[in-house]
Amino acid sequence: MPGKRWAASTLLALSLLAVGTPPQAAASAAPEVPLEEINAVTTQVAFGLRRPVAIAAPDDGTDRLFIVEKRGTVRVYHPDTGLAPDPIIDITSSVDESGNERGLLGIALSPGFADDHELYLAYTALPDGAVTLARYDMDDESLDPLLAQEHGENTNHNGGDLAFGTDGMLYMSIGDGGGSGDPFDSGQRLDTLLGKILRIDVSRTCGDLAYCVPGDNPFAGVAGARGEIWMYGGRNPWRFSVDHAGGSMWIADVGQGRWEEINHVKPGDQAGANLGWSCFEGFEVFDEAQCRPDETYTKPVFTYSPHTGGCAVIGGEVYRGEQFADLVGGTYIATDYCSSTVWALREDGEGGYQQAELGQTPTQVTAFGATPEGELYVVNDLPGGLHRVTFERATPTCHVRYVKQAWGTGMTVDLTITNTGAAPINGWTLRFPLPRGQQVVSDWNTDLTQSGDMVTAASAAHNAAIAPGASVTMGYLVSHTGDSSLPSRISLNRDACSVTR
Repeated sequence: MPGKRWAASTLLALSLLAVGTPPQAAASAAPEVPLEEINAVTTQVAFGLRRPVAIAAPDDGTDRLFIVEKRGTVRVYHPDTGLAPDPIIDITSSVDESGNERGLLGIALSPGFADDHELYLAYTALPDGAVTLARYDMDDESLDPLLAQEHGENTNHNGGDLAFGTDGMLYMSIGDGGGSGDPFDSGQRLDTLLGKILRIDVSRTCGDLAYCVPGDNPFAGVAGARGEIWMYGGRNPWRFSVDHAGGSMWIADVGQGRWEEINHVKPGDQAGANLGWSCFEGFEVFDEAQCRPDETYTKPVFTYSPHTGGCAVIGGEVYRGEQFADLVGGTYIATDYCSSTVWALREDGEGGYQQAELGQTPTQVTAFGATPEGELYVVNDLPGGLHRVTFERATPTCHVRYVKQAWGTGMTVDLTITNTGAAPINGWTLRFPLPRGQQVVSDWNTDLTQSGDMVTAASAAHNAAIAPGASVTMGYLVSHTGDSSLPSRISLNRDACSVTR
């Protein structure tokens, strides 16, 4: 589970699993509703879980959810009967739960689960904490280890997510071996499975292996490299998902402390993709000694600074359900373990991504999961609950209009903030990220601070009150290194604002 990078000992590292068999929907046109006009809503439907870390949804007509608990158990939830008191799977005798981030970490159901009743589990195994992949047969309750990666030096950065791709192959994430700063240089090495996304064929065996390495894996047969590697350069790709409407992969990689990142890698770019760690953390060079001038690095499509309360990105899923398709169809939803911010990313059709905050999840969400119909759930660590995720359209209660003047390496930005809601605002705080290379020099009509890329701008004494329909102005001066673009998103008192640029 992803730990809090700068003080990990007391934080449960987290997990997201984009599991189950997502609906085989065709990619559809993006909804016309702006992301700023959408709220995410969670409703708790089950209590009493013990540190849940993953969700799976059997496509067998039973409407069940399988919920993984860190200690080594899997519980069953049904919308009609609730959470069953006894686990349906118990492998606690095989699981090393020592430390904050070890335990049963991930689950993926066999593509033929309705008939073969087989599933796959990722866990840290006794006695040495090796990150282990095993097949579990629900008919005879047998656990058959298939693959193990030594991970004894540190208890954190285990990864452990699992998902079947549209090609029928099983994908697995493993962290860089833990500690801080990639002490083993695992991310850029090809002779270890640490810091990687793996791709294997679990439907067959090959030689001494309990699985097969697909022949089209990028390093299959390459001397000195592990053939199971599909992508490399991960720090702790704690949760990733496969969008079955096209086969692209969304990989949320927990950062060292400056940047959380999300990568969106499409099918033609996946094999051999280098996600950058530990040369890069986000877009910034982290360890120049790990950088190679002839290497092509996959850039994240979204980064955020944890300086406003975040600590570990919890990757989610692309919404492919029907109930809210008109609002968030084709939109990727994720969150953060500490800030609970709901992040939404949507391709803009021009090679970029729209982004917005859709509100907040419950505290300490550790995993998303989707039903076979594509509807979303989340589980949270403490106090251990299951929550259904829904979406609603809501007119933004604020509107921001930018006016900028840019020159050379400087720029001023004036913001007019309008209260578009029905209630007066008495005291306000704006939050927005600055593009890379922009640094605030001064500000006016606000009390402004910058931490990393994030700006927090609070009201001054003379403009704290904004009546419905009224506006106030503020602004700032920044230096820049060539990028004079405006903030990509903005919120007022944690509500997303509509924007005119």
